[in-house]
Amino acid sequence: MEKIQGALPAVDAQFKAYAEKNHIPGTVYGVVVDGKLVHSGQIGVANLALKTAVKNNSLFRIASMTKSFTAMAIVRLRDEGKLVLSDPVSRYLPELKTPLPTLDAPEPSLLNLLTMTAGFPEDNPWGDRQLEDTEAEFLQFLKGGISYSNLPSTGYEYSNMGYAMLGQIVTRVSGMPYQQYITEYIFKPLGMTHTFWEYDGLPAELLALGYRWEDEQWKPEPILHDGAYGAMGGLITSLDDFSKYLAFHLSAWPARNDTETGPIRRASVREMHQMLWPRLQPAALDAAGNPCPAMTGYGYGLGVRKDCEGNVRVSHSGGLPGFGSNYVFYPDYGIGVIAFSNRTYAPASAITADVIQQLIFQSGIKPRKLLPSSVLLERQKQVLQFIQTWDSKPIEGVLAENFFLDSSLGHRRAAADPLLKGIGKIIVVDEIEPENQLRGTFRIRGETGDLSVFFTLSPEATPKIQALDIRKVAR
Repeated sequence: MEKIQGALPAVDAQFKAYAEKNHIPGTVYGVVVDGKLVHSGQIGVANLALKTAVKNNSLFRIASMTKSFTAMAIVRLRDEGKLVLSDPVSRYLPELKTPLPTLDAPEPSLLNLLTMTAGFPEDNPWGDRQLEDTEAEFLQFLKGGISYSNLPSTGYEYSNMGYAMLGQIVTRVSGMPYQQYITEYIFKPLGMTHTFWEYDGLPAELLALGYRWEDEQWKPEPILHDGAYGAMGGLITSLDDFSKYLAFHLSAWPARNDTETGPIRRASVREMHQMLWPRLQPAALDAAGNPCPAMTGYGYGLGVRKDCEGNVRVSHSGGLPGFGSNYVFYPDYGIGVIAFSNRTYAPASAITADVIQQLIFQSGIKPRKLLPSSVLLERQKQVLQFIQTWDSKPIEGVLAENFFLDSSLGHRRAAADPLLKGIGKIIVVDEIEPENQLRGTFRIRGETGDLSVFFTLSPEATPKIQALDIRKVAR
């Protein structure tokens, strides 16, 4: 936190410049670290007529940031055994009777809807204007037929309509309107008591109204009521409330033995973060402006990006007439940034991505480390004893059958002894850095040099040492 605190003034400056450059009436933003909203900022007004200042509890429509809530509801129903992600959509929505693009095309599945691979066409900005369609209107629309732009399961294309379908499926499978299901089983367990679907009845002093910048002035945008397309982008929430949701996503990492406390299992949250249908960004840059190609894809209601250094970034933007929003987080670092703005399609995703990169870069914080398993710690002690004595008898039971077949005891000792003698007396042995539960590296620090020791274990019920590598490394 001390490192991050030093970088926060730059965050405030970045958001101030963003609001001014993009003619945004009001913006609220926040930084979430290890489960807490540790910093926030408020710029401008939520309502130009009333001149109400933006606050942490101001209520913004967050548009497509809604999608991950809908995805979480589907995953929860899956975990309860009430649906199967590989099932065809038509099993739950028989109204979807449109002929497939070709006779040999597969039917779109629930997984296709979640991951935007159902073959439906990109429907921005058309989908934004469908928000308040009634359920009856939406189902009648499906009965009338839809168009495919691709074969299902052959590629990614963003679809608001697909998430409206998921909302209807939540309703039918759960036996209650999807708004009620998400409120009961996601909002309430997370303590999100100021998150809503409909703007009617919300306090005027808290509700952020939407505007567009046109003809060098702000013009009001009509707010659409909640409807059948709400599952793709209808939520209204505050920074304080949404930070609880982001904290829950961050809490799923790393995997551990703690008691489950969230609306869905941590394993299911991590599943939502997995990249599917990756696409290469060869011209991507890192925080310092250096070339760093990245892969981008889509999980369940979430965009996922992995850069050349292995850093994983999860995010989703939101855009509707009158609003632009984004949230982004790095699961391995335990840090996230949120921004809500009340200007049509405000480019919040650009500022949040830049801010979180700079936060990590400037603060110098490191990714959260995977905790070593008990067997990895035990094998580290055994490996250390073995390479110092070259007596294999004490650890015969934990050497895999291939170990000496791959390289004899004599050859192993002949290769390692000069390295061990070259570093002089051992001063300290570092903690092991696990690559996973059965593989890791530790450093031996000597008087005149250091060694890196890598080993990996077999997949047996009692994992045994199958490979061992010792190398000299620079200090």
